[in-house]
Amino acid sequence: MLTVDYDRLDLRPGMTVLDLGCGEGRHAFEAYRRGAKVVAVDWGVPEVETTKRWLGAIAEAGEAGRADDGTAGRYEVVRGDLLHLPFPDASVDRVMASEVLEHIPDDTTAMAEIFRVLKPGGRVAVTVPRYGPERICWALSDEYHANEGGHIRIYTRSVVRNRLASVGLVPGATHHAHALHAPYWWLKCAVGVDRDPALVRAYHRLLVWDLTKRPWLTRTAERLLDPLVGKSLVVYADKPATAAVQPAIGAAHAERERTAAAR
Repeated sequence: MLTVDYDRLDLRPGMTVLDLGCGEGRHAFEAYRRGAKVVAVDWGVPEVETTKRWLGAIAEAGEAGRADDGTAGRYEVVRGDLLHLPFPDASVDRVMASEVLEHIPDDTTAMAEIFRVLKPGGRVAVTVPRYGPERICWALSDEYHANEGGHIRIYTRSVVRNRLASVGLVPGATHHAHALHAPYWWLKCAVGVDRDPALVRAYHRLLVWDLTKRPWLTRTAERLLDPLVGKSLVVYADKPATAAVQPAIGAAHAERERTAAAR
């Protein structure tokens, strides 16, 4: 299940792409199949191990894409902190940060790190839970979000775009995704996220069927419903081709960095 549109991200074979907060690797897998040099990053040890294992399986199956010069895509999976990315300035072509910023208290610093590691002219795709569907989930269940590592904020589109702009990125196209998943989570929140009654199981089977078979009916329904109730918001942003390495990220953040350096 992909949230990022790789055509809008303009991900091309041979590019170096970071998948930040990769989880179990769904976006990294597709980038690797497209011939990218993939670096998947997550703080969770199980997530890192799972992603590494599946990327290895893709390589063994010969499913990695190739760049225009014929070289196969490459992959690396590392455990890393999104507030202190272990990569040099201006070193990657593309970044994906899917469904991760809503977990990070200092999301502006994470965005500044994305700016730092992107090459001038590079692009990032940020995806977060959409305001309306997410607000319903929060209203129905504290259990959905109020837990260790859970969602700590609900974004509006303007907030995402403004924060990206505040670190020097230039927000561009936006869209929504996964409309069929919003009612599933409303059901889960209504009955209890840890409960699994028949109706929830039936809806889950529908989602699995849609994911594996990609039938015309559900694909058309989701495309029509995404603008209305798509569960995820996707925002693409570019680093200006003439950008300096260090953006102006706000007086508060700059002061925090100076204080840390003085210790």
